[in-house]
Amino acid sequence: MPKQHEPLVTHMYTADCSVHVYDGKIFIYPSHDLDHDVPNNDSGDQYQMQDYHVFSIEDLENPDCPCVDHGEALHVKDVPWAVKQMWDSDIAYKNGTYYYYFPAKGEDGIFRIGVATSKSPTGPFKAEPNYIPGSFSIDTAAFIDDDGRAYLYFGGLWGGQLEKSQPDENGKRIFNPKAGEPAGSPPPKGVAAYGPVMAELSDDMLCFKEGENAPKEIKILDENGNPLMADDTDRRFFEAAWVHKYNGDYYLSYSTGDTHYLVYAIGDNPFGPFTYKGRILEPVIGWTTHHSIVEFKGKWYLFYHDASLSGGINHKRSIKFCELKYNDDGTIQKIWPYGE
Repeated sequence: MPKQHEPLVTHMYTADCSVHVYDGKIFIYPSHDLDHDVPNNDSGDQYQMQDYHVFSIEDLENPDCPCVDHGEALHVKDVPWAVKQMWDSDIAYKNGTYYYYFPAKGEDGIFRIGVATSKSPTGPFKAEPNYIPGSFSIDTAAFIDDDGRAYLYFGGLWGGQLEKSQPDENGKRIFNPKAGEPAGSPPPKGVAAYGPVMAELSDDMLCFKEGENAPKEIKILDENGNPLMADDTDRRFFEAAWVHKYNGDYYLSYSTGDTHYLVYAIGDNPFGPFTYKGRILEPVIGWTTHHSIVEFKGKWYLFYHDASLSGGINHKRSIKFCELKYNDDGTIQKIWPYGE
């Protein structure tokens, strides 16, 4: 078992890890970076992931405890509506079933979100024949609250197409390739930042609820109660939302994208609004910052990735972990991945 801040998996490239605890064991659901040499671009064509593997760890404190690869859990060829780019996924357990939520592109080049199911946390997972109606963008994060209600958070700018799917006058999302913040250009001034999207999941966990709990944008506010602005790139949302609960508060953490910070905001309910509080993780080697936060055996851990194992190639990443600590007031202590 590697030490904190060292790669957990070295026989393949893994990224975008979501982590959950089932039956007293940690299960990791990363994306699988392929070893290729496609050039980088703002549309994310270098991230050509095709399948998902599931990993598990029984003890993070024991250096001899292995990180077990349970093999391929789902491949794009087994998803009827998808053709490529199986990006950041997540899982939820309810009704005696594990529900695997994943984004992928169809023949039209648009990201949507699918769901696959299994009776085992390691899969294999069987995909539903169609994507979730009304879904769009990337970076799924599932959250089941103490009352049993289940939610899905998602969204990412630029290659994630969040800004390209905008509601019309009736609230229906329409994909417009010319809409929103142009990739690689400075964000507009005086405009509120895009927030992640969340929706309550249906009782069968296979689609979104309708009405007031249908997909909606989350508001992230500054310390004065004002929305974060698009040009506030050190704090604004870019991608990789994750929600966890600590001492009764809801923590929304996310990546700031091109400024490479992992930050968080706190709210009093899963719908928000959330108030920005600070940084969790300083920039890592590689362009992207994705993560998850989980409690395990009385401690809290941050799982993240970087590109150190590949020598800085940002589409060849490796998952890592470290302990995460809270201050007495509920704020999170900042982490330096390579020391202060």
